[in-house]
Amino acid sequence: MREHLTTAHDRQKKYVDAHRVDRQFFVRDQVFLHVQPRKSPIHYEKGSKLAPRFVGSFEILERIGLVAYQLAMLPNLSRIHDVFHVSVLRQYHPDISHILDQTTLQVEDGKLALEPVGVLEHKHRVLRGRDIEQVRFQ
Repeated sequence: MREHLTTAHDRQKKYVDAHRVDRQFFVRDQVFLHVQPRKSPIHYEKGSKLAPRFVGSFEILERIGLVAYQLAMLPNLSRIHDVFHVSVLRQYHPDISHILDQTTLQVEDGKLALEPVGVLEHKHRVLRGRDIEQVRFQ
């Protein structure tokens, strides 16, 4: 009976380990912060489906324990606790298109207000006899 439990446990561990990612960061690394629009203390204005999933990049100030890191937060994000679990951090890869400008982030009453940078594309389409204007923002 004991061998059967060990085998089932090993099988379950194998399934879990297949999806597990061992992340480790060092002090002074740059990371993105993964935010969940419906669960995060940073709430988005409208359309949480289109809200950004990552904010940053932030510098790691200190490693706390095995799985927690303290980040250097901006003054306008001071209402958010600065210690995060490793599961909500993503490695920063230098690409200017992925970065949100942190100076434009404004937290008001626990909500994040985002302003568009510019218009990338502008189209007019006719669907079912109606003229629909489509605009793509950055």
